[in-house]
Amino acid sequence: MELLDFLTIGVFTGIILIAGLSFGNQGADMKSFFAAGGAVPWSISGLSLFMSFFSAGTFVVWGSIAYEWGWVAITIQMAMCISGFLIGMFLAARWKRTNALTVAAYLTQRFGKNTQRYYTFLFLVLSLGYTGAFLYPVAKILNVVTGFNIYYSILLLGGLIMVYTAVGGLWAVVVTDVLQFVVLTAAVLIVLPLSLETVGGWGRFVQEAPEKFFHLFNDTYTPGFILAFIGYNTIFIGGNWAYVQRYTAVKDEAAARKVGFLFGGLYLISPLIWMLPPMIYRVINPGLTGLETEGAYLMMCMNVLPAGMLGLMLGGMIFATASSVNTSLNLAAAVLTNDVYRPLFPAAGNRRLMQVARVATLLFGLGTIGVAFMVPMAGGIVEVVLSIGAITGGALYAPAIWGLFSKKLAGRHILFVTGISLLINVYFKFISPGLFSFSLDRSSEMLVGVFLPLLLLGLVETYVRQRRSSLLPVAEVVQESMLTAEQAALSAASGERQNTYGIQVLGWAFMSMGLLFVSLGMLAGSARFYLFFLGVLIVLLGVGLVRLSKKRREAKNQLVVKK
Repeated sequence: MELLDFLTIGVFTGIILIAGLSFGNQGADMKSFFAAGGAVPWSISGLSLFMSFFSAGTFVVWGSIAYEWGWVAITIQMAMCISGFLIGMFLAARWKRTNALTVAAYLTQRFGKNTQRYYTFLFLVLSLGYTGAFLYPVAKILNVVTGFNIYYSILLLGGLIMVYTAVGGLWAVVVTDVLQFVVLTAAVLIVLPLSLETVGGWGRFVQEAPEKFFHLFNDTYTPGFILAFIGYNTIFIGGNWAYVQRYTAVKDEAAARKVGFLFGGLYLISPLIWMLPPMIYRVINPGLTGLETEGAYLMMCMNVLPAGMLGLMLGGMIFATASSVNTSLNLAAAVLTNDVYRPLFPAAGNRRLMQVARVATLLFGLGTIGVAFMVPMAGGIVEVVLSIGAITGGALYAPAIWGLFSKKLAGRHILFVTGISLLINVYFKFISPGLFSFSLDRSSEMLVGVFLPLLLLGLVETYVRQRRSSLLPVAEVVQESMLTAEQAALSAASGERQNTYGIQVLGWAFMSMGLLFVSLGMLAGSARFYLFFLGVLIVLLGVGLVRLSKKRREAKNQLVVKK
């Protein structure tokens, strides 16, 4: 990396940080801080969901699969588009209909406080592990590329993420997510044509690619695995507490559906763009083996990107992975404040709750940094955490989703399903291989993890239906969580105000990013046209957003004058 790359990373970090901190005065209440006022545009919330599910793994893990197996990587990622469409059709609107600030609040309304406490404990413990595991590879990228000490990298990145998430709340999270989406998409749109030019065009790439490189499946990633993968992601993205925020933070049920559909649409198109560069690199340099294949994406970028642009790409990769961290921080703080602190101190005022919310963000952030510090010392902790995540997704999230549709199950029923599912999954993952030398392959492990909880829920539902009548109708649960007319009006006004401000901040940030692209274009060689074109496009998009926010503000003022 050259000096210009480091300067670019610095400017990019500055834009992200300023955009996030600018929301410091907007989160005046709990709904503002944790649900962005409940009026985030569906397009912004959908892009944020996409980026929250995005990480360096897209480049490292999937890039490695794309380099080694080719089109299989695209098949796997495209499977997630089906999950997005299923969520848009069946789940997103249901979550919005609950009017709950968090999934924990919904669990309290639907299943009672004891059930909520059990799931909250599991969620917070696992989230701490996930978030620390996500922070470590982000810091590792910075360490490998710049030589910066790994522990200082963890402290620096963890500190930056903690600060803008604690100050700006969910709006800071979603706006920085959208910025990262624009930058990374623009960067990949530059990498792709330059990669094709380097390899000699599409025809030569197809001609020299290995045999079976364009097959949809292989012996490891079978149609059965893809089916289980779709089921897993439908439950994980549709029930993960952090991702549910994206469905509940929008204006209404129609907007919530669009969030799911946008996520699905992006995963229908983006795998074709994201995965082709490492596939092309297989033709350029077919000699990578073992763990070397994990660097295929970065090697392709280093091979074709001009000075400065590599820094921007790396900055985008780092903060895209950090998106998973800031999403978890905001959600964990929401659960600690709304579902742990608030019931203990019901007399606490709004100002006190906001102080607790920010302190909770910082405390959970410090815990995340602590877990990330332990990763180098514990060796395989990342693999263990991710393995636990794979086998607990269905057990933890499927019961809550089932409760959105079922009127029969009580808290003890879903606790039973979660407990049995976790025990069976942990047995096959960790105990059976050691005692009996028997373990499930990748497809079977995912099938059991996804469909076992669903099977148990179905059996319990059938049993309960035969024993007694309806427990608590979903309609009654929703009614209990409805706001008064006055509260709803105040909340809507606050949400609209934040909405307008968020669009304005996004517009100015886009213009700054666009000018950065144009500036790099002045110094670039082969990629000058792409940088200028995309830079001008991003600037124009930013100007449009600023003008839109101005029109919305003027329309609001005129409405107030008329009243």
